[in-house]
Amino acid sequence: MDIILLERVPNLGQMGDVVKVKDGYARNFLLPQKKAMRASKENMTVFERQRAQLEAKNLERRKEAEAVAGKVEGMTVVLIRQAGDTGQLYGSVSVRDIAAAIAEAGVTLDRHQVQLERPIKTLGLHSVRVMLHPEVIVTVTANVARSEDEAEAQARGEVVVGRDRFDDQPDYLDTEDEDAEATEDQPTA
Repeated sequence: MDIILLERVPNLGQMGDVVKVKDGYARNFLLPQKKAMRASKENMTVFERQRAQLEAKNLERRKEAEAVAGKVEGMTVVLIRQAGDTGQLYGSVSVRDIAAAIAEAGVTLDRHQVQLERPIKTLGLHSVRVMLHPEVIVTVTANVARSEDEAEAQARGEVVVGRDRFDDQPDYLDTEDEDAEATEDQPTA
């Protein structure tokens, strides 16, 4: 199906481009989201009449997105999750979790603006893309940790994944050495 783009669509084209896409992509996504209209002679004349208004609206949305980008760029959000000793999460961190954490930091955005290739399933610092506008993309760091202290340590650059949870215990709780000494003192038969 041939369509006219009403705004910039990543990997497809700029505003005003006439492109050929699969019917389902046009019917299920581009047309309902008002990102495109069917390419016909009547729609081309309608688009040319509205082009100045569409460009002005797009410029206004871009300026708003750039203002929000100043607040969001370089932001680090902390997500506390349960994980095993190897750093593997028992669940995962999804787009919705990251969007909620950014909202708690004071910036409201739609979860569809957060771009994750796959859910986060390990502890650590993860870069996440946030598309505020098709032309304004920023990066946010998701700090996934088991506790606030661990999150602070990760932010400082310390490696906390794989740390044995008994490393903090005093040496007198280590019974291996006592067992070895006890067997040395016993006479052999």
